[in-house]
Amino acid sequence: MNGPKKDYSYCMSKNILVSVAWPYASGSRHLGHIGGAYLPADIFARYNRMIGNNVIMVSGSDVHGTPITVRADDEGVEPIEIVNRYHAEFLSYWEKLNIQWDNYTTTMTDNHKEVTQEMFLKIKENGFIEKNKSIQAFDPKENKFLPDRYVEGECPKCNYLEARGDQCDSCGITLDPEELINPKSKINGNPAEFKETEHYFLKLSALNDKLADWLNTKKGWRPHVINFSKSFVDEGLQDRAITRDLDWGIEIPDNELGDGKKIYVWFEAVIGYLSASKEWAVNNGTPEAWKDFWLDENAESYYFVGKDNVPFHAIIWPAMLLAYGDLNLPTNVPANQYILIKGEKASASRGVGKTLNDYLDEWNPDSLRYSLASILPEQNDSEISEDEMIRRNNEELVAAWGNLVQRVFSQYINNFDDLDTTFEYEKIDVDVLEGAKTCFKTTGEMIEKVELKSSLQNVMAYVNSINAYLNETEPWKVIKTDRKRASGILHCAITAIDACATMFTPFMPTTSQIVSDAIQKDDQNNWGINEIKKGAPLKNIGHLFKKFD
Repeated sequence: MNGPKKDYSYCMSKNILVSVAWPYASGSRHLGHIGGAYLPADIFARYNRMIGNNVIMVSGSDVHGTPITVRADDEGVEPIEIVNRYHAEFLSYWEKLNIQWDNYTTTMTDNHKEVTQEMFLKIKENGFIEKNKSIQAFDPKENKFLPDRYVEGECPKCNYLEARGDQCDSCGITLDPEELINPKSKINGNPAEFKETEHYFLKLSALNDKLADWLNTKKGWRPHVINFSKSFVDEGLQDRAITRDLDWGIEIPDNELGDGKKIYVWFEAVIGYLSASKEWAVNNGTPEAWKDFWLDENAESYYFVGKDNVPFHAIIWPAMLLAYGDLNLPTNVPANQYILIKGEKASASRGVGKTLNDYLDEWNPDSLRYSLASILPEQNDSEISEDEMIRRNNEELVAAWGNLVQRVFSQYINNFDDLDTTFEYEKIDVDVLEGAKTCFKTTGEMIEKVELKSSLQNVMAYVNSINAYLNETEPWKVIKTDRKRASGILHCAITAIDACATMFTPFMPTTSQIVSDAIQKDDQNNWGINEIKKGAPLKNIGHLFKKFD
């Protein structure tokens, strides 16, 4: 019996922009950051590259966030010293975790400054930026205005006691410092005063109806993202100041406000997706290539962020794009919810959970990627513990997938001289490979809908079906009496393992490549079943993963 008929045709390639949250270069990252945005984006981008789409994945270190100046003040150093330290640390994360960027940059480049200032002027020219007076927090002891992140107090909506002057981490609402209950200066803990100052404002109120109409066209978004966004817009958007009394930041073009003011980070940082795309195009020797992802109406753009960033990426950034004109709005904002450790949101600044470096010193990066991908908080907050991570490593990677590869490779290599290449598949073999064909289809469909946790579970379920197939066919016994039949079983199992390695590649790229490279093929499909070369030796790759005690 011949193997299953293959049909892995794909539609014409699409241009896909994968935009990933810009981390503040102010402190070490933790598992919540990686599981919240960076790993999901890498999985999604890798899959789309595999099926032939044109993908650019961009992000960078946010160097103008006020958490940087807060830390610099605490340490008595200049902000640039903090930036350089943590930007270098972030680059080491991406290398160790095999996060495949097309451009990972910073908001400190001349390119980003120019793109930000050009966007500011265009939005102002279009009538959506204007001067206005506002009340801003002031520290009388320090005799200076306080950026929003220098103010903390009680959230007026959920009564969280550590809400910041720009946003509450607990309920996600965006704030202005004067809305806080009992606002205090983070510099010295004294009550904050409020004084009048003049700034540029983004006229969000004038964009409210356009934004509401756009949100109503969005289908398939995660419920917590679309429901929050619509509710926020239905309440009516308020104009927000996009400049602040700061020394650290991007200069205001054609500044009519006077000295001591800069473009505020919440307006500037999201422009990084555009500036990073333009920088990528120049670095690639094709300066106009960014237009394929920002001006082509058929291009798609996905923004991978945590749920605390939903207001900025599903509301404010789209509003800025509408105010600017001509540029593509987000196709989807698949924001993840929080990873919890003992019931609390993972937080490097508050010491909840170990830093990422702690895990990278102990774990195989693919094991860490798998353990995180298996609990991604796509719909709800997800609790994670080291015990659960170790269980998944030991029971799923070591005992299920790793053991499957090891025992089939060992059987094939140890009995290589006795294999008979004239075998034909039986129905049970064909069913296994038909299962692979189905798994490719359903896994791909899930990834395209950014249902990454389910797609990984789908592949692991197929791994378990291969193990069940081997337990039923027992090639280690059959080889003693029927070499031809045993050869067919082992060849089918190798074909299925190779298919699993392909499907695991977006999740575990390093070990999947090791498995794939060890198997000789007559053809190579980027996303589909391969024809395994009959009678060809396998490379002995040993154990893929280690078991934790």
